[in-house]
Amino acid sequence: MCLGLALAAAADTSPESGSTSIAVEALSRLKGMDIENNPALKSAVLRVLDQVRGKPEFVEIVRDFRIKGQGKELMEIAIKSPDDSAGVEAIRIVMLEKDSESLKTGLASTNASNLVKVLGNTGDKEIVPLLLPIVVDPARETALRKLAVHGLARVQDGAVALLDLAHDQKLPDDLKLTASSELNNVRWVPIKARAAEVLPLPQVKNAEPLPPISELVKLKGDPARGAEIFRREAVGCNKCHQVNGEGTDFGPNLSEIGGKLGKDALYESILDPSAGISFGYEAWQVELKNGSEAFGLIVSETAEELVMKIAGGIVTRYRKAEVVSRQKQKLSIMPAGLQQTMTKDEIVDLVEYLMTLKAAKR
Repeated sequence: MCLGLALAAAADTSPESGSTSIAVEALSRLKGMDIENNPALKSAVLRVLDQVRGKPEFVEIVRDFRIKGQGKELMEIAIKSPDDSAGVEAIRIVMLEKDSESLKTGLASTNASNLVKVLGNTGDKEIVPLLLPIVVDPARETALRKLAVHGLARVQDGAVALLDLAHDQKLPDDLKLTASSELNNVRWVPIKARAAEVLPLPQVKNAEPLPPISELVKLKGDPARGAEIFRREAVGCNKCHQVNGEGTDFGPNLSEIGGKLGKDALYESILDPSAGISFGYEAWQVELKNGSEAFGLIVSETAEELVMKIAGGIVTRYRKAEVVSRQKQKLSIMPAGLQQTMTKDEIVDLVEYLMTLKAAKR
């Protein structure tokens, strides 16, 4: 096998020579091969693996060649990069290997916050028994327990578990506002309806009814205040959108949105985000063989692999063999009810700011 010989030669050289990238590229063409029945290839793969420790390529090689016993290194990558695709993929591999003891040890360490965050980013139902004990443990810091609530609310089983805690009066008081905000914003209609009863959202800032869009477009706002509202934690526009390189690459880029949509369309997109979903940003729900589900955007697909981008801009890869079904969603990935986090004047300010985002004149 000429490619195998080239890989072996590349693996024999030092990382400084630049041949590591050649070896990694060669490995990408060999992924899926059974290295246990090919000692020469296994030796070459392990040499390349040693050269890329701590890097995203390490995760790819472990995944593609199903290399066991790399839990410690994978955990380090996951904790170091909890919001990156490599970190999420690394912790998913650890979970697939059922290394619960390492996970529990990590959750008891000083790195617990990043580990909770990366577990939540997986969207895997296996995180529920790991994160739920943190929620009800008064000895853990409130910030950590809030992270656990956030992660659990992204998984259907986790959302149900949180509602059960609230119903049974076992959800700690300092987490009720966080849980209410998260659970009243989930995509599962029955859970959302139950959350409205068990953990109702607080009143909006002033409870005043919004005037019709035809009147809103006549109002003048303050774009400087609107920029602050765009980045405000409770509103969180920058958690899904980028403006001039700032924010998260998940939903449509808004750097030039003011030159593409009028005020009326901007108001409609905020008040009814599912009314006009941009092409390429249709949400998909994917059911997996292990009972988990993935929800996000399909960014690419091959005969063997489905690549999705989930909330937070995380890119996750699923083998087609893992997928049971997938269904395009009618609702936008942008949550409805965003106006409930703002007053009328703040919504006007936000739209005024968005109208300033236009392409630079040449």
